[in-house]
Amino acid sequence: MTAFARLRRAAALTALAAATVASLTACAFAPTGSDAGAAPASEGALQTVTAGKLTIATGEPAFSPWVENDDPGSGKGFEAAVAAAVATELGFSKENVVWVRSTFDSAIAPGAKDWDLNLQQFSITEERKQAVDFSSPYYTTTQAVVSTGSSPAASATTVAELKNLPVGVMSATTSYQVAADQLGTGNLSVYNSNDDAVAALQSGQVDAIVVDLPTAFYLAGAVLDDGKVVGQLPDSSAGGDELAFVLPKGSPLTAPVSDAVDALRADGTLDELQQTWLGGTDAAPVLK
Repeated sequence: MTAFARLRRAAALTALAAATVASLTACAFAPTGSDAGAAPASEGALQTVTAGKLTIATGEPAFSPWVENDDPGSGKGFEAAVAAAVATELGFSKENVVWVRSTFDSAIAPGAKDWDLNLQQFSITEERKQAVDFSSPYYTTTQAVVSTGSSPAASATTVAELKNLPVGVMSATTSYQVAADQLGTGNLSVYNSNDDAVAALQSGQVDAIVVDLPTAFYLAGAVLDDGKVVGQLPDSSAGGDELAFVLPKGSPLTAPVSDAVDALRADGTLDELQQTWLGGTDAAPVLK
């Protein structure tokens, strides 16, 4: 073999090796299976629906104390702040976090999603786990009864006193499940949203409504005239209702997001954010 031939053969082998490495590298980072539509944030990094971006969804509108001024991108409000902290843990700057809106029901329904994470006070249930993934919980709360000072429910100190009064609650929520379990369904009026339930209370259609405890304090203090948190409902689940991020079923982000939440819990960040945005939530007695 001539020297020229040897040089040509060596060049060909080098090109083949480079192509093989490139092919293997592409395979290593290519989404597979249900993640085929996802794009990596960077080579070898987290797979997201938009390359280099983390898309987070919440409700529309989003209310205090979870999101202040319906502006989740501000990082103000408990869930907005938790989401910002998780994004930072995952390596995304504020500029690379995209906020979108979704309904509560569509978020926990089976099927493809156009977001990576969703949070709007989703409680972890076995039924919902059949359709979506959950992260580690970022907050544990209970359900509370809210009324006005002039309502017959305002003076209630026991669950039994509420069972004969009309009570409003939002459908398809843990609030409904706990209310039905503790109060029965005979006197429950079910609404499509907490806004509708609040309107029913204000118009006298119901004497009280059931919501999660932080929302109860917000409604009593900032929305209702002469609002009152009557008390917390006893919860059949130990420790209360666990709230977590919802992710598409089988998402490659489920484990990293859970790790981020766990890290924020371990270093005290979640406790700090809870005190900042949800402080004072121990001021409601548990109804007997």
